[in-house]
Amino acid sequence: MWAARRMASTTSASSAALTFELVAKCSTTRARASILTLPHGTVNLPLFMPVATQASLKGLTPEQLEDTGCRLCLNNTYHLGLRPGQEVLDAVGGAHKLQGWNHNILTDSGGFQMVSLLKLATITEEGVRFLSPHDGTPMLLTPEHSMSLQNSIGSDIMMQLDDVLVTTSPDAARMREAMERSVRWLDRCIAAHKRPDVQNLFCIIQGGLDLEMRRECCREMVARDTPGIAIGGLSGGEAKDDFCRVVACCTELLPELKPRYVMGIGYPEDLVVCVALGADMFDCVWPTRTARFGNAVTKFGVINLKREMYAGDFRPIEEDCGCPCCRPIEQEGAMGVTRAFVHHNAAKETVSAHLLTLHNVWYQLNLMREAREAVIADKFPAFAHEFFDRLYPDRTSYPSWAVTALRGVGIDLLKP
Repeated sequence: MWAARRMASTTSASSAALTFELVAKCSTTRARASILTLPHGTVNLPLFMPVATQASLKGLTPEQLEDTGCRLCLNNTYHLGLRPGQEVLDAVGGAHKLQGWNHNILTDSGGFQMVSLLKLATITEEGVRFLSPHDGTPMLLTPEHSMSLQNSIGSDIMMQLDDVLVTTSPDAARMREAMERSVRWLDRCIAAHKRPDVQNLFCIIQGGLDLEMRRECCREMVARDTPGIAIGGLSGGEAKDDFCRVVACCTELLPELKPRYVMGIGYPEDLVVCVALGADMFDCVWPTRTARFGNAVTKFGVINLKREMYAGDFRPIEEDCGCPCCRPIEQEGAMGVTRAFVHHNAAKETVSAHLLTLHNVWYQLNLMREAREAVIADKFPAFAHEFFDRLYPDRTSYPSWAVTALRGVGIDLLKP
């Protein structure tokens, strides 16, 4: 076992602005631990990436986000292209300077807005024509324009513009069109990318829930040899069993020495299962959005601190949590926040949303830190068992999709 991990630690690959080093592999599952080196520093994988859509993470200052250990967060190309606009981005010198963030940034290409703003979008081979949700102003987002905007943003990882269709769409012909168009648009993105020496372009695998179409797209995208590869088009309402089959199908075909990014994934159970299936990077607005509704993400599940039962609960948000909100008050510099305090301010003051956002982001990042440590120690199956046992003390309530997916990579949750 030690020899296998030692061999993995010497395995790495580099491109102009990225180095990927595989540190360890689980001897049972496909889980990996690796080091991703980007222009603004190193990032340990597996990793959850908080979403700062408009160059800010709602509820946190850049310094507070940094203190959680975050070294890679997301911005959105479409929204930054609208506001503050490319002219401002060029003038200030990119999004790092705009938001006061000295670490890495990944930018979505704007493709997801084809789904989220579908009523405002028209998709053709040329690109996507949007009407601004702010004032109705038209905007044509082509692969070339997406690359130009992302070059101005200066993100460390840029995503190609892809043709995104919800996986639950029954239109097989349209799904194939979207997959094939995404490949063609990748070629246009590669040709239009002006800063490959300092910015990394990742491709995005499409194909809906059709595994053969996903395999075909994998072959085409891998042939383009981008520095990293994403699995896109998921988290759109499909059954979890289908979602897991797509992730497992794709990771099996992807190069070992490139980072693998499953887009739009954020529930803790999803993260742990996807790590077991061989994925490295994830993002989602869920932990920050749910915080604004009074919800705290904990190792025992999500708790809604707006409920009256927490009015006199003077325990921390989560006991034995290392985030700044939950550390014991006797520690120097700690907040010593109680559930009762969050309950008292929920829906009245922004402070509760702020505190829960800080806690939830820290939880997600720490979950991936623990998964990484388990892979390096070759104890990931035990980590997965412990994670699900805490969430579902009654083993008969394990989600069947997680049981099936993990069983496919050698973990049987139903056996001690």
